Amino acid sequence: MSTLNLTLLTDLYEMTMMQGYFKTNNRDVVVFDAFYRSNPCDSGYAICAGLEQVIDYIKNLHFSEEDIAYLRSLQIFEEGFLDYLKDFQFSGDIYAIPEGTVIFPKEPLVKVIAPIMEAQLIETAILNIINHQSLIATKAARVCYAAKGDGVMEFGLRRAQGPDSGIYGARAAMIGGCKGTSNVLAGQLFDVPVLGTHAHSWIMSFPDEYTAFSNYARMYPSACILLVDTYDTLNSGIPNAIRVFTEMRNADIPLTYYGIRMDSGDLAYLSKKARRMLDDAGFPDAVISASNDLDEYLIQSLKFQGAMITSWGVGTNLITAKDNPAFGGVYKLAAIRQEDGTFLPKIKLSENTEKVTNPGNKIIYRIYDNDTGKIRADYICLEGETFDTEEDLVLFDPNEPWKKTKLAGGSYTMRKLLIPIFKRGKCVYNSPSVMEIQAVCTREKETIWNETKRFVNPAKIYVDLSDKLYAMKRDLLSDMSQI
Repeated sequence: MSTLNLTLLTDLYEMTMMQGYFKTNNRDVVVFDAFYRSNPCDSGYAICAGLEQVIDYIKNLHFSEEDIAYLRSLQIFEEGFLDYLKDFQFSGDIYAIPEGTVIFPKEPLVKVIAPIMEAQLIETAILNIINHQSLIATKAARVCYAAKGDGVMEFGLRRAQGPDSGIYGARAAMIGGCKGTSNVLAGQLFDVPVLGTHAHSWIMSFPDEYTAFSNYARMYPSACILLVDTYDTLNSGIPNAIRVFTEMRNADIPLTYYGIRMDSGDLAYLSKKARRMLDDAGFPDAVISASNDLDEYLIQSLKFQGAMITSWGVGTNLITAKDNPAFGGVYKLAAIRQEDGTFLPKIKLSENTEKVTNPGNKIIYRIYDNDTGKIRADYICLEGETFDTEEDLVLFDPNEPWKKTKLAGGSYTMRKLLIPIFKRGKCVYNSPSVMEIQAVCTREKETIWNETKRFVNPAKIYVDLSDKLYAMKRDLLSDMSQI
């Protein structure tokens, strides 16, 4: 799927604007920023994902003969423009925040510096890829946080909005922290663990529950998780599972990974009863797994109720991010390169304050507290700005600039977030494996304050502007207000 030509995965107006730039001989090199305005799911943060698929898309960007024939059939594109497309390839620079990184609103996740026709064409696909995977990775991170170290399996393929959503949603869920996915194709494509048990149909296809359990255990003794709620969880399912586990133990079959799964009923009550029954039978290490329309809120509630569940299967609500099905990323022009090589800043105004953009060719510094290793703030600056961490740094809220925080010299460190991905059209970045990205994400989540991770009214980590960027934005706003 990664080799599919996605060049026409774009909105029509990107193509009509391209032709407009072509006809007006506009070859300006521009800066576009891809960013989002608010965290999904009322979260205090998000997780960046999808960069590897953006890289694949850019590498394979070309107009085939079939593409050009289709565009010609629309009867809105001139032959001179279609001839130009025959040799089209991306020649610009792309900078991005690596996958698995904790991110916040208003900061560029992807920065494109390229001729305007090239930069315009790739808008839709970049947003499509980054928006989807960042959304699912964020949702997965929240679900895994609620599970408090228990394993979370992603198994939402059958409820995903199509094959791509299921495949790349599984990839993003692994980045966010899931221990495995039920999606076999995702396992093959991304070399991630695939997990699963059996369905109710397995039980129902045998004369009785015990026979079904016994046959399954015989075939999969080292991964024997039995679904106990087909008929009667407490009076049939769990007793039959215990009977099978006892027979395995008596036959000297190692009980390496075994237990039960429940997919219905009062999971808090049933899991406590199940734990007592399993412990009394001599199986204190048996896994109790649960599914049934779980999300981070229900898992947190079950934990609060003392549920004895140690493994969670999360499907629909994760793969669709059901409570917040769109990430909301946007792609905005920020600057145009002038003949002397400097960048002329551009700003978008709006009646809605949150839609006013940050102008210029920008970089991002992440500021960490030296004592805790936690994030103090993200700092958007103009390209070329540097700082001495041994000196005091005053941060202020760009929306309420009278709110200030002074970081004492020596108390903080800074790290650049945007790294080069493409230079002059050539990829200069090697994507890590999904499991390596998951490890990055795990470390990243440790840099977030616990107050920021909570689900209700999370504490905000601020994204501030440098003095130079703030002054540039203020001056542009002042100039625009006089028009």
